[in-house]
Amino acid sequence: QVQLVESGGGLVQAGGSLRLSCAASGSIVGINVMSWYRQAPGKQRELVALITSGGSTNYADSVKGRFTISRDNAKTTVYLQMNSLKPEDTAVYYCAALRGPRDYWGQGTQVIVSS
Repeated sequence: QVQLVESGGGLVQAGGSLRLSCAASGSIVGINVMSWYRQAPGKQRELVALITSGGSTNYADSVKGRFTISRDNAKTTVYLQMNSLKPEDTAVYYCAALRGPRDYWGQGTQVIVSS
């Protein structure tokens, strides 16, 4: 089992920044990919960014150049640095981990960007 706990959400004005954190615990050895997803009201959950065990990253087109995914050296915490936030970034942000055939999810953290 993998446990994921997100933090760092909140209310910010457009143009501002936030950094989300996702702390992983439990059976973290063998996690292949860690990702950030988001779900806005009335919309489907969408992939925001991911980082592989080898350090490769990928981003949704809507956040490229504004968001950066990274992790600590121990690979137990993944971060999402969000800059130049827009009202359309408002959503619940979820951390996910892919380990073997299973994926694990955190409880989510709310991000609200006011115009």
